[in-house]
Amino acid sequence: MAALAALTMGAGAGRALADGAACRKVSFGEPPWTDIATTDGATAVVLDALGYKAEVKTLSVPVIYQALANRQIDAFLGNWMPAQTHFVAPLLADKKIARLGINLEGAKYTLAVPDYVAAGGVKSFADLAKYAAKFGHRIYGIEPGAAANQTILKMIAADAYGLKGWRLVASSEQGMLAEVARDVAKKQWIVFLAWAPHPMNVQFHLTYLSGGAKYFGPHYGGATVYTVSRTGLAASCPNLGKLLSQMRFTVGMENTMMQTVEKTHASGQAAAAAYLKAHPAVANAWLAGVTTFAGAPAAPALAKALAAN
Repeated sequence: MAALAALTMGAGAGRALADGAACRKVSFGEPPWTDIATTDGATAVVLDALGYKAEVKTLSVPVIYQALANRQIDAFLGNWMPAQTHFVAPLLADKKIARLGINLEGAKYTLAVPDYVAAGGVKSFADLAKYAAKFGHRIYGIEPGAAANQTILKMIAADAYGLKGWRLVASSEQGMLAEVARDVAKKQWIVFLAWAPHPMNVQFHLTYLSGGAKYFGPHYGGATVYTVSRTGLAASCPNLGKLLSQMRFTVGMENTMMQTVEKTHASGQAAAAAYLKAHPAVANAWLAGVTTFAGAPAAPALAKALAAN
């Protein structure tokens, strides 16, 4: 009887965080960024293994926040701070979104140049204006509406660092990096938005520019990345909320997954599955206190799913 009672209590504890049917389908907003494709991919691998159904919707950053506020999507793993403060601050204040936790520390983003440009005299934001003609008065950014682009536009409008008259070239991440690759091959001068984690740090020899703390923040735009959700997700789906709050990554892990995407053209989910299969201990902290959708232990379910790949 005592053994039966213990088993019953254990089963009850396992079901304590059980989620209802409405929690089974989980939607994520994803901008066209390789880093978020891999973190979303890792999350989807885990969710699918646990009996949930992950769905990714490709949207721009402003639309993602609007969709979270309108409860049209469930979560976003790309809340880069402090860069996205102007997006999230009013939504957090109005309790239209919620922060579930930090998923990455040690990230950074600011303007960068190829090393040969740095050797030619451009090592800080203050050096850009002296060589405006060589840069064609252009700074290459990412997709329209992104927080980093807004920062660059503010610098230009304020004539910060003598940048008045310069033009932001907005493009996708891949479009921007394709332009960088073309210019590097010809040893032409280019200044562009760069960040870590990202394979660009391995693909190109880069110099991150100093002196941009007023606009990008200290430590070369040092950033912390948060997971945010629609308001009420963690309360209505406690098992899901616990998992999402515990999904944490490292710069090295993301670099490795992104390199797989870049080199093999694999999806973010496939790259994440390969990484987790090769590093089975990584998910241990993610799954602490988490069950499958049906209430079974989470770790064996993930192991079984990875083995089947």
